[in-house]
Amino acid sequence: MTDPAPVTVADAPEVAREVFGDRLALAEAFAAELAHTGVSHGLIGPREVPRLWDRHVLNCAVPAVVIPEGSRIVDVGSGAGLPGIAMAIARPDLDVVLVEPMLRRTTWLSETIARLGLERVEVVRGRAEDVAGSVSAPIVTARAVARIDKLARWCVPLLDRPGRIVALKGRSAREELAEETAVLRRLGMTAGGVHEVGDGILEETTLVMDLRFG
Repeated sequence: MTDPAPVTVADAPEVAREVFGDRLALAEAFAAELAHTGVSHGLIGPREVPRLWDRHVLNCAVPAVVIPEGSRIVDVGSGAGLPGIAMAIARPDLDVVLVEPMLRRTTWLSETIARLGLERVEVVRGRAEDVAGSVSAPIVTARAVARIDKLARWCVPLLDRPGRIVALKGRSAREELAEETAVLRRLGMTAGGVHEVGDGILEETTLVMDLRFG
């Protein structure tokens, strides 16, 4: 069975060059992959294709500004490589580990990073709680995986201390953090806040919950 014909994805907006610089062509190839095999493999809904750039590719790339240069990051529940692959394209200085439990998705991720030639990105199949002890980094990222209390329980064991969880969240991020601060402090959080990134680039900024663990 062959893949269906590619779905047309909108051209990259002008602001994409601010985010990806001379790697814009890679970002365009990633967006095309999401629109084609990402849809046929069930990783992206077909209705998301018209808004791939703003809602997904750029939305997931701009939080890379809070990541220190040369960092290693673990992206939990990577799914369609969001945010892990988008960050890796925007920031070639990063070493990125994509952690994903579903075989269909890890196969797609491996094939996609091979097609894009992303040599500093690797894929590990498994749940976060299963790979703890064998996979770790100073920074763990996630997008739309779980509420922060549950997400932190999965991610804290993956952190090299001191470390950070950088979670991409919805518009209620500040309220969610306030409600779960006590739980997070019991898990070792020493500081936490919500940042807006992408101002002047995205029509709607990305909210990043940035939690530090000692």
